[in-house]
Amino acid sequence: MIKTYVKNPMTRKRISRFKEMKRAYVSFWILLVLYLVSLGSEVLCNSVPLYVRFQGESYFPVFKFYPEDTFTGNKKQTRADYHKIRRSRSFQGSHENYMIFPPFPYGPYQSIDPAMIEVSDTIRVTFEPMPMIGTVNIREDYSIERSYKLEAFTEKAEGEIRGRLLTDFFSLPDTIHDAVAERFANRPSPPISADIVHAGGETFTVFLSTYRQRSRPPRSVRLLLRENSKAVQSVGHNGYQVQFNRRGERIKGQADAAGDTLWQHVSENDKKEISTLVKNRYFGPVDQMTVEIETRNYTVTFYKEDVRFPFPPTRGHPLGIDGAGRDVLARILYGLRTSMTFGIILVACSMLIGIAAGALQGYYGGLIDISGQRFIEIWSALPFLYIMILMGSIYGRSFSLLLFCYGLFNWIGISYYIRAEFLRLRKQPFVEAATVMGVPSYKVIFKHILPNGLIPVITFFPFSLVGAIGALAALDYLGFGLPPPTPSWGELLYQAQQYRWAWWLILYPSLALFLVMLLGVFVGEGIRNAYDPKRYARLE
Repeated sequence: MIKTYVKNPMTRKRISRFKEMKRAYVSFWILLVLYLVSLGSEVLCNSVPLYVRFQGESYFPVFKFYPEDTFTGNKKQTRADYHKIRRSRSFQGSHENYMIFPPFPYGPYQSIDPAMIEVSDTIRVTFEPMPMIGTVNIREDYSIERSYKLEAFTEKAEGEIRGRLLTDFFSLPDTIHDAVAERFANRPSPPISADIVHAGGETFTVFLSTYRQRSRPPRSVRLLLRENSKAVQSVGHNGYQVQFNRRGERIKGQADAAGDTLWQHVSENDKKEISTLVKNRYFGPVDQMTVEIETRNYTVTFYKEDVRFPFPPTRGHPLGIDGAGRDVLARILYGLRTSMTFGIILVACSMLIGIAAGALQGYYGGLIDISGQRFIEIWSALPFLYIMILMGSIYGRSFSLLLFCYGLFNWIGISYYIRAEFLRLRKQPFVEAATVMGVPSYKVIFKHILPNGLIPVITFFPFSLVGAIGALAALDYLGFGLPPPTPSWGELLYQAQQYRWAWWLILYPSLALFLVMLLGVFVGEGIRNAYDPKRYARLE
């Protein structure tokens, strides 16, 4: 039947018309090549070597399982870690021993050893300026009784400040004057804050705490001055950075110019303490510390690139590593095979069931047609997701169970189209002629009607494939799809929801899913246009 259908002149015209649509034709070949490449994933992307030469013997681990004892002699019959074996002394002890790995030597199930990931050995020490804070006690005439770190705000020495009026240095708003007067009058007052302006033009914030009535009026009132956030950002918006090596020595020329200048004003005791913390940072996290440099406090933070999963793209892992330490590129490639295979099998099975159901209803009609339609309406009303959850909880999640459950409902749509085609074609003269000649019903269905009613099947196949791939990704994302640790794009997107800062878990699986679905839509669009009868219509 298929051979006859392909030889049909109309079919050849449709194939020729499909080739004329370059976008659809190129998309078809790209999608086909991607799927063929994914079918050979084991020889392209695998943590198991293609060939091992060990002690004069040849091994092919990619095709046959060899226990760890074969290469180590430790009596363990477990799966061998070939990367670890290749680095062992026993394997490297002979020049005749070697391994040939696939072009990308990481598999979808292998957890990467953190020691194998190259990270920077440099520690970046950041000095972030803290807001300056000072206090001043003033008498009723605003003369300064005593102060703490007020020189940082006035640029005057402490000896020059005491006894002078606060208004000589700052312009105070009326709200502060009123609040101070209330406190000297020994009347309860709420807390208050306002901006004050220094004679040099800088703006600071002054605070007065809550005042409660006392037995006698206060001799002085304390004001707290604080540098505002804009002033702090102007000092060091991104902080000052200085880099150190493993020995706790500063790497000259690696910091910004401001960081080098600031480091020169750090006290020797603080430098020794920072160097000690730098050395300790290589063995684990260390706490921040605070240092004072030229009347300003700085928060010192120690940054080092640690290997924590998920890990961003790095050398050897161009698409990054997921939360379980597995390479994202390997899981995307194997996930492509899983998605495409699932989609093709599902759509093919759905098409066969839908064709059979629609053909029986459309050809025989009558009671068979009515009964079949009522059954389909009831069947389509069943909640697919609930059935999937129920079946998964009873039998466990698996590829075959997911395929079976989804296939129970996916055939309904195509059965409608096949039924309509058979209802239309069974009254055609060539079908009636075959029936009158005594041709059996199965031959009329498969040889005469079905080849002429395959248009809905062919045109809907790419779109159904795209829908199946998207459905599998959605089910895996929701946790009702394939069992872990099966490589899946939806599972990677689920990890991206857990680690929202891991942009590579969002970008690359989404890009792969988008690309495959876009190519499928382009192919479907081309097939639909190729089967469009308007091009062959003629106005007489």
